[in-house]
Amino acid sequence: MPATGITSLDRLLGDGYPDRSTVLIVGPPGIGKEALGYWFTQSGLVQNDFTLYVTRLSSKEVLQDTRAFGVDFSHSVPFWYSSDGSGQMKFNVNDLASLSYNIKDVLKQNSTRRIRVVTDVVSSLLMLNPPDTVYKFLTQLFSDVKQYDAVFLAMLEEGMHPPNVLAAMQQLFDGVIELRLYEEGLRVLPLLRIRKMRGVPPQPGYYNFAFTKTGMEVSAYGK
Repeated sequence: MPATGITSLDRLLGDGYPDRSTVLIVGPPGIGKEALGYWFTQSGLVQNDFTLYVTRLSSKEVLQDTRAFGVDFSHSVPFWYSSDGSGQMKFNVNDLASLSYNIKDVLKQNSTRRIRVVTDVVSSLLMLNPPDTVYKFLTQLFSDVKQYDAVFLAMLEEGMHPPNVLAAMQQLFDGVIELRLYEEGLRVLPLLRIRKMRGVPPQPGYYNFAFTKTGMEVSAYGK
């Protein structure tokens, strides 16, 4: 099982994300969804997994953001697909066929290694394409990705999409981790919930989470 890069989250999941799985991180803007992708990416680079990062941003913007979370890609970087062409390849969020082909092609070229795919483009795809088209695109892409020893991790912005679209996206993935903010008096608590995860018993409760200089800590709610 590929490690998440977050020790306390690994313990909750039983050593990491399930093999050959797709995992969705859902939460409002600014809560830190991308950080889970950064640590998962860093963990893969350390273990010499082939790591593909598909981003709506430039690779420079992502690298700047990773440093805020104590993640450093300066010595080893992922294979970048970016919308501005700053990575190894440029993609167009309106051209799903080309995006699918290029992802599958680079995975095929690295099929002898364990693979990690991280992306922040799902919300952008849903904003610029009909939801049913994106659903079909992801369904076929996941079928192809699972032919390899691969884990696909994606982030989705909560509040930007209708409830039925959000529910359809969550149904499509093998695992869903929800991040949310809970107001308790004058305090605002960041909470994490594992809504579902293939091979992991249901965990309906919430956990506290906090960012530190070295990563993210997940602990029992109320502690």
